[in-house]
Amino acid sequence: MVSIMGSGRVGDPASGRLGRRQFLRAGATVVALPVLEAFGASAVATQGPRNFVAIGTYLGWHQNAFFPKQVGHDYELSPTLTPLAGLRDQFTVFSGLDHRAPNGHNAWSNFLCGMNPGSWSLDQMIADSIGQKTRYPSIELTAGSGEGPQAMSFTKQGVGLPQIDRPSVLYRRLFTSDADRARTEYLLTSGESSLDMVLDDANRLQRSLGPRDRAKLDEYFESLRAVEKRMERQIAALNEPAATTTYKLPDYDPITPNLQIEAEGILYDLMALALESGQTRVMTMFLHGLGQVFSLDGRQLVAGYHGLSHHGNDPVMIRDLVAIETAHIHCLAGFLKQLHDKKTPEGKSLLDDTIVLVGTGMGDASRHSNTNLPTLVAGGGLKHGSHVAVDPKQPGAPLLGDLYVTLLQRLGVETERFSNASKNMNEVLL
Repeated sequence: MVSIMGSGRVGDPASGRLGRRQFLRAGATVVALPVLEAFGASAVATQGPRNFVAIGTYLGWHQNAFFPKQVGHDYELSPTLTPLAGLRDQFTVFSGLDHRAPNGHNAWSNFLCGMNPGSWSLDQMIADSIGQKTRYPSIELTAGSGEGPQAMSFTKQGVGLPQIDRPSVLYRRLFTSDADRARTEYLLTSGESSLDMVLDDANRLQRSLGPRDRAKLDEYFESLRAVEKRMERQIAALNEPAATTTYKLPDYDPITPNLQIEAEGILYDLMALALESGQTRVMTMFLHGLGQVFSLDGRQLVAGYHGLSHHGNDPVMIRDLVAIETAHIHCLAGFLKQLHDKKTPEGKSLLDDTIVLVGTGMGDASRHSNTNLPTLVAGGGLKHGSHVAVDPKQPGAPLLGDLYVTLLQRLGVETERFSNASKNMNEVLL
């Protein structure tokens, strides 16, 4: 990692390499830097991806709107997945996979845990294997509110990990220390940038870098400023006086103010920065949901998120549920696009360096069924662009855990098993 102090010295001049601390420091202000060639990164691209991201929804994905009707490469994008149209060669959709786990909301955590909810989760297996060399072995996030804590990640000992739900907390964790939290709050509310505090050191660093590193650093700083601006607007909005009205809400239909979709967008931006700066290799985001009533595209939906997921095949409720889920995918598309556009020190796409798993432990929330879990895998330099439909009634049909074995192996984790699965799906993705 790089350390740039007031003296202007950067790393070891004799070696031609930058130091190991990847930070700019000016007084109490700390700015993490992206991984650059000058840090000693190999000029030869690694064989496989180095990062893993998992996105899971507590209330599932409506299967009929998530799964394409056609199988193979020539499928038509389903309604929920339409925001991903520009990236269809960067992801694969899976239907028919599950863990043979028990049904019910209490078994939701089977998404990353396998047949036994609450057991050692996929992300923590990866973190225990490849995450220990980074600042944070793993980072767990959540967007949206729900009833009580709902862990998605579990240690080898079965301990559920707490999740960060405020973008400002994640921002402080990534880009500041305990000593300058007050300064960060001031910067965000004043409209200034943490980059302004390290401008001299940043300019000295720029002059010491090669053309590709300079371009990458410019791109990274622009992304960081953009995130700060978004957070500044969110903080300003929270401080504005609330609008008043003489309208009295009916007692039976309370409307809970909800910023879940907005929070997702900021969290995704920060996740991209965390991966780009190499502060972690493993991240999860849990999309919670309970009674929030969303307003999307200027229209208030007919019921709360949880109520919509228990639609009982009512077409109006399904319409509004799919609207929420499509909004989730719209946020995801922005994240994947960022990763696709960002480059690693070796010059490959950050998306190729990152496996992104999107799914759920709830196959059909309306029936509390945990079978046929909607699943999408993006990035990782894998073979993408198709809808893979599995018939679970066929002898030897793969489990969702078999897909996970392929992802684990692709990330360099030596294993032949995951939960009750002992095969792989290499022939589909490699």
